[in-house]
Amino acid sequence: MKVLITGGGTGGHIYPAIAIANKIKDEIKNIDILYVGSKKGMEGQLVPDAGYKFESIRVSGFKRSLSMDTFRSCIELCLGLKDAVRIIKSYKPDLIIGTGGFVCGPLVFIGSLFNIKTVIHEQNVIPGVTNKILSKFVDKVFISFEESKVYFNKSSKIAVTGNPVRKDFMQSNKKKCREELGIDKDKLAVLAFGGSRGAEKINEAMMGVMTYFNGSSEIQIIHVTGEVHYNKIISNLQDKTNNLSSNIEVKPYIHDMAKYMCACDLVISRSGAITLAEITAIGLPSILIPSPNVTNNHQEYNAKVLEKNGSAILLTEANLNDKNIVNLLNKFLKNREQLRIMGEKSKGISKPNAIESIYCNIIQLIDTM
Repeated sequence: MKVLITGGGTGGHIYPAIAIANKIKDEIKNIDILYVGSKKGMEGQLVPDAGYKFESIRVSGFKRSLSMDTFRSCIELCLGLKDAVRIIKSYKPDLIIGTGGFVCGPLVFIGSLFNIKTVIHEQNVIPGVTNKILSKFVDKVFISFEESKVYFNKSSKIAVTGNPVRKDFMQSNKKKCREELGIDKDKLAVLAFGGSRGAEKINEAMMGVMTYFNGSSEIQIIHVTGEVHYNKIISNLQDKTNNLSSNIEVKPYIHDMAKYMCACDLVISRSGAITLAEITAIGLPSILIPSPNVTNNHQEYNAKVLEKNGSAILLTEANLNDKNIVNLLNKFLKNREQLRIMGEKSKGISKPNAIESIYCNIIQLIDTM
């Protein structure tokens, strides 16, 4: 059996695709998987590193305003459709899986025209333009939030699966993780980050927060700056504090995010769909700061689901400053019970069997072939 998987541009589209590929490879013998992405996206490195064959097509996203870039995008779309036809005719997949991003549009669309079984997975509450269009042509639509149903027409196609996360986010032992990271069991452990590349606004606010709590015996703060911002943040903190105490840790990047999340009591972060899936898989309360620089403001809609559920506090970037975060942390220090309740609600909204649900739906579709 041959499966073509496509999706890319950002990790939010790529990591779910790789998780699905891994599950299919583990469960089905003699499976052949080809990943098709864009030369410009992260998938060109991440997919081969994960051990999968990779090919690329010529395609780029459309600009919202009319310009020469729009004209170039139209040309690239035509070239992408041509590439998709070539790859599909050559590879002859039995199933095509799209996880979003403009690159999956031509492949899933052409696949549907060739009567190949096709499915898409949407990570966010507000679906991307590509997936909204493709939903009219595919056999199955996997969504991650109940709230997404209203954006798709045919409910019979929809399965609420959730976002797949790595096993280590669900199997970690908090006591063991804290011991390995040297975090005092009695301290309020806070993990703050702004995505893999960091977020300047979050870094600016956290500098004031770390300065305020520097030397505190009640709290441990681990802040991830992103590699490009690290030296600047360290320099500024040294100017403000002279000496950082052991309760403040500043890191450029964390490779073992599952261990750090599991060890902590609270997360301060952006609200990308995969981050929220990881937070809820562990059952963590959170302060969510949606990025304003994303299409359709989808991070804020993601965050609102957790805010409504009572597992998160939504703090817009317009209201983001060190004082507001300090006030929230002081409230939590005085009321640990609130954090415990938020954590339970976070765990309650998680979908730990997301990858199993996706796989079972795929198998049901294959059985109809």
